[in-house]
Amino acid sequence: MIRNILIGLLLAVAAFAGLLVFNAMNYGAEPVGGRVTLPAPPEISAERGAQNLSRAIQFKTITLASGDPRPGQEGEWLALHAWLEEAYPAAHAAMTKELVPDTLTLLYTWAGSDASLKPVMLMAHQDVVPVNIGTEGDWDGAPFEGAIIDGYIYGRGAIDNKGSLVALMEAAEALAASGFKPQRTVYFMFGHDEEVSGSGAEAAVALMKSRGIEPEMVLDEGFMVLDPSPLSGKPAGFIGIAEKGYVTLEVIATAAGGHSSTPPRNSAAVNLARAVVALDENQMPSALKEAPAADMFRAAGKDMPFMQRLAFANLWLFEGMVDDQLSQIPGGNAMIRTTTAPTMLEGSAKENVLAQRAKATVNFRIHPSNTEEEIIAHVKEVTKDIEGIEIAVGQQGIRGAGASNVSPTDNRAYAVLASVAEATYPGAPAAPGLVLGATDARYAEAISANVYRFAPAVLTPDELTGFHGTNERTSVENMGRLARGYAQVILAMDSAE
Repeated sequence: MIRNILIGLLLAVAAFAGLLVFNAMNYGAEPVGGRVTLPAPPEISAERGAQNLSRAIQFKTITLASGDPRPGQEGEWLALHAWLEEAYPAAHAAMTKELVPDTLTLLYTWAGSDASLKPVMLMAHQDVVPVNIGTEGDWDGAPFEGAIIDGYIYGRGAIDNKGSLVALMEAAEALAASGFKPQRTVYFMFGHDEEVSGSGAEAAVALMKSRGIEPEMVLDEGFMVLDPSPLSGKPAGFIGIAEKGYVTLEVIATAAGGHSSTPPRNSAAVNLARAVVALDENQMPSALKEAPAADMFRAAGKDMPFMQRLAFANLWLFEGMVDDQLSQIPGGNAMIRTTTAPTMLEGSAKENVLAQRAKATVNFRIHPSNTEEEIIAHVKEVTKDIEGIEIAVGQQGIRGAGASNVSPTDNRAYAVLASVAEATYPGAPAAPGLVLGATDARYAEAISANVYRFAPAVLTPDELTGFHGTNERTSVENMGRLARGYAQVILAMDSAE
């Protein structure tokens, strides 16, 4: 009897282990979304694209605050517009250009021959962030000279986002010069103030909505091919199918003030500290099993190390462990939940005076699985037992918005982008992802359900440090990849399929 029980237990354990291994072996076996056969793009010169990006970087289209550029300071934007006409004559002959009213945002229309086909819209932005004062000498190539050194174009905007803007125009120029005439109307929209508010893109989308324009696909900045991917240690292309929202809350503690020589046990500062620690220790729940995270992990699964695949393929068993591990990695944690970031603290005006009112400013980046109302309810629940705590929505600085919708992965638009991503770095799988910052694409949801965030370039972790940082640069090779990839997007979407 005992022997039979032991055999039964061993068989059950073996079957259980076999199930786990079977799930792991099949995890990521099928790609997320479809794929298409990409048409060949026209001949495109990476070197020409690099030279034109170098020139575009020299226009100091810097925005610092909402409302920039101020009246009388539009010169750099207007000079950039004039240069685009000069540099891309075939594209400008094929398209009509307009300035969105009361903005410096450019909207190009390349009219298609078949009005029954919904258009596509490709986006980039003209403005760049400033360079931190005193760091100019830390650059290998001066931030606004556009120097080309050892195969890289250096300068503010090389990655974010003039590289894409120039590459889009390179693609349009090559297509127009080759005689291409689209069936499906193509729009290029270049916002003028993405780095501070995106009011130009918002106005452009409102204008398009008033005209009844409903794009079949919208493509903006966001992700690219990462070499290596932090998920697998191998190259992988990520296509943003959503982006996080933004809200700031004020956590306020009130208590009796007085002289610091006789402090109470529960001063406003102490209670505020308890609240901040409580929020840090009680994070918003993760969304490991929801899109985009679930699809992203699955798409990258075939390249994961085996034990990692085993865990992700069997979240019903290992979800807690995976959540704990990802939560220790800032980028991983941000992918799977609404993040909680205390950023500013205020208290007494003098070191020997007890604060009657202490305040913590806490910034939340909203995951698509959450709403602002849920975040407020969570903060109130976590701090409800701490005396004198009040919660208010921040009214200073940036006033946020909810997370974007999650765009589908089962349509032609995603299939085209996934195919372009995999062609950008052959052998690298394409995976959907969640963009952690804000882009102009968030406004496009008003006119399209298919909004994506991807640039067909390959970047290393070292190159990624250039985003808003020192030595922002992109390779000459990437300028070729970008222009060819954008041309393929236009060609592949130019059909009724």
